[in-house]
Amino acid sequence: MAVAHKGCVVAGYLLLLLLAGCKARIHKLTLTNETRFAVDLNNFGFYANGTLEVNLLSLRLPEQLVNYSTYPVGFSLSRSRVNGVLSYTAEETETCPLTLTKTTNNEPLILFLIDMKTLSVNVKIMGDQDNILFAKPKAEPAKGERKIRDAGAIPAENKPSAVDKSVDTLKDNNDKPAEQNKEEPKEQNPEPAVDVKKVEEKEFQLGKINKLTLALDKDNGSYSFSFHMVIGLVAEGLYSLKFHYCQNRSPGIKFPYSFTVEVTERNPGGFLSAAEIPLSRLYIGMAGVFFTAAMVWVYILMKHRYSVFKIHWLMAALAFTKSTSLVFHSINYHFINTEGHPIEGWAVMYYITHLLKGALLFITLALIGTGWAFVKYILSDKEKKIFMIVIPLQVLANVAYIIIESTEEGSSEYYLWKEILFLVDLICCGAILFPVVWSIRHLQEASSTDGKAAMNLEKLKLFRHYYVMIVCYIYFTRIIAILLKVTMPFQWQWCYEFLVEVSTLIFFVLTGYKFRPASNNPYLQLPQDEEDVEMDEVVTESGALEGISKVKKTCNGRDRQKESTL
Repeated sequence: MAVAHKGCVVAGYLLLLLLAGCKARIHKLTLTNETRFAVDLNNFGFYANGTLEVNLLSLRLPEQLVNYSTYPVGFSLSRSRVNGVLSYTAEETETCPLTLTKTTNNEPLILFLIDMKTLSVNVKIMGDQDNILFAKPKAEPAKGERKIRDAGAIPAENKPSAVDKSVDTLKDNNDKPAEQNKEEPKEQNPEPAVDVKKVEEKEFQLGKINKLTLALDKDNGSYSFSFHMVIGLVAEGLYSLKFHYCQNRSPGIKFPYSFTVEVTERNPGGFLSAAEIPLSRLYIGMAGVFFTAAMVWVYILMKHRYSVFKIHWLMAALAFTKSTSLVFHSINYHFINTEGHPIEGWAVMYYITHLLKGALLFITLALIGTGWAFVKYILSDKEKKIFMIVIPLQVLANVAYIIIESTEEGSSEYYLWKEILFLVDLICCGAILFPVVWSIRHLQEASSTDGKAAMNLEKLKLFRHYYVMIVCYIYFTRIIAILLKVTMPFQWQWCYEFLVEVSTLIFFVLTGYKFRPASNNPYLQLPQDEEDVEMDEVVTESGALEGISKVKKTCNGRDRQKESTL
């Protein structure tokens, strides 16, 4: 438990440092000397009238000569009906998506190709969509230059001389000095007004065009542009925004590049994705259910106080911690929806309770699996090793979860910690099965004896049920629920979290029922003192005291009963 306490402290300090950079649904990602050919910036489920704002603040490309017409650079925005399925096929993913000219389906796909030579962004629109794009179009300097050339090519005979200009100016100043001063600003305003219109953003109906050209700014070797998109009713769905540097897809030397981008996504109801909008209400509702279950469990413990073990109170603490964690999780999502980012105080409370809940869950499951307090009060060396493995791994898993939640999806360490979390979680789930298997094996051997065959068979039956419950819980929450999430439409992916919480509740209830502190529970017939356990082992092994009876206390500490030894 000391290891778990130290782990909580370390994770608490870590999350305080990480939350400073967490932007939630208002993202700002800065990558320096990046060599990946594709960077996943974000995935977001948009309803109709949802908005996406992308602002490329800075893009610096390598100085090496690269044929950007063959290996383009830019962004792709693609839609998928379900999570993890792109709008282009597996065959098309072998080549750079920016080089696509058409898709095999009608899913919306928008490509933004950055052209450094002409300082423009070429936009390709594919698929059926009714999205609206607001962006600064590429100016047409050719017409302006032509006008300047025409204005400078006035014949000499038509040009007024300097003397004529001065005479005319003196006459005008003497006749209408006030009017001339008023008219001069009016004559100077039209030219800047044209420039202002050129830099204004324009609206583009993407369903009516298949390509357009946007302006690209350059400042000290850094490129920048921005666009704003409104999602239409036909095109709503789960969108994936990616940055592509196609040169690094080919084998050979990887060229480093750097960029800073800001991304802001919104739905009509707030900053949450379509699949996350119901989560705040879901978590607060499930928190109430878990709190009610915890109160019922405490009532049962108080009713059967003479049959209660320490492990029962640990199970109650787990239920209350789970309820508290869900409350803070709901509050965290509420502020993300309204503010676009979490409030640090509430986020810290959620991460702390989430860490405690995870540690308590695996410690409780492992203790029940070893039969601690039910079968024995002393853990064997190999069982202690299980706890020495599970507790640090759980701390690592929670640290990985905090880093994932606090890191932008496009950063390289995001996927590293995601893989670490998945691997560590599987190791912990497998580790807690070993004590249950050892207990089942021990009970199978003990059931072959004559004196306690019936009792050991009952215990063996309960442990087998518990083993099946743990396997089903792990299998459902780690595999089945994830498969359902992948196959569900984007607006129903919140059902994944609902299924996980409901399965956790069912698992808690079944575990409490199997190991309830009641008089008809077979576990309460077990000896309560270490001396009794040792005496049973000695008597069972020697068989020398066959027919001799001993007197011992029952679990309630009041009555005494006689039991025939072997």
